[in-house]
Amino acid sequence: MILQFGFITIFVAAFPLAPFLALLNNIIEIRLDAYKFVTQWRRPLASRAKDIGIWYGILEGIGILSVITNAFVIAVTSDFIPRLVYAYKYGPCAGQGEAGQKCMVGYVNASLSLFLVSDFEHRSELLSNGSELSGVSLKYCRYRDYRDPPHSSVPYGYTLQFWHVLAARLAFIIVFEHLVFCIKHLISYLIPDLPKDLRDRMRREKYLIQEMMYEAELERLQKEQKERKKNGKSYHKEWP
Repeated sequence: MILQFGFITIFVAAFPLAPFLALLNNIIEIRLDAYKFVTQWRRPLASRAKDIGIWYGILEGIGILSVITNAFVIAVTSDFIPRLVYAYKYGPCAGQGEAGQKCMVGYVNASLSLFLVSDFEHRSELLSNGSELSGVSLKYCRYRDYRDPPHSSVPYGYTLQFWHVLAARLAFIIVFEHLVFCIKHLISYLIPDLPKDLRDRMRREKYLIQEMMYEAELERLQKEQKERKKNGKSYHKEWP
C-alpha cells in the first residue's frame, strides 16, 4: 500500500488516471480479503495498536516529496508557463494586461532559435529525404530553445526570455507547493483526528475516573481518621 501510494502521488501529474485505477484495485482487494478472512482463513487474533506507527511518518514524507515532484514536473514539462510569459511580456498584448488567442500570435516563432548548419560537427550530416528539399542547400535550421542567433556577439547564448521563463517556473514551483501545503493543513485542521462524540466520551470517562479516584481517596482518609479516633480512645482507657 505504501508503494502504491508513492507511485500514485509522485507521478500523478504524468498519469492523472492512476488514482482512479488504484481506487478500483483497492475496492476489489478489500472485498477479496474480506472473503478470505470470512471463509478461507482462520480468524486472526486481534491486537490493539495506538496508530500505524512508523508508516505515518513515511506517508507524510512521501506526501511532501510528491508535492515538490509534481510542482517540478508541471513547471518543467508543461508549456503553459512559457505561453504566459510570452503573452504578458513579449506578445502583441505585452503590457496591456490582456489575455486571449490574439496575444499568442508569433509564439511558435519566438520559441524557436536559429542554428547555422555549417556549425554542425563534421561527423554530423544533414539528410534531406523529401523531394522538395533535393538540390536545395539549407543554411539555417530552427530548434526549440531560447538562444541567441549564431551571428550575435555571444552565439547560442541564453536570451533574456529564457531567464524570464526560468524565473516564472521557479516562482510557480514555490507558489504551487505553498498553496498545496496550506490546503493540506487547512483540511487537516477541519477534519480532526478524533470525532467530536468520541472526544466527549473520552473526556467523560476521564472525569468519571477522576471522580472515582477522589471518592476512593476520601473514603481512605475517612477510614484512617476513624482508625485514629478508635486507637486514641483505646489508648486513654488503658492509661492508668
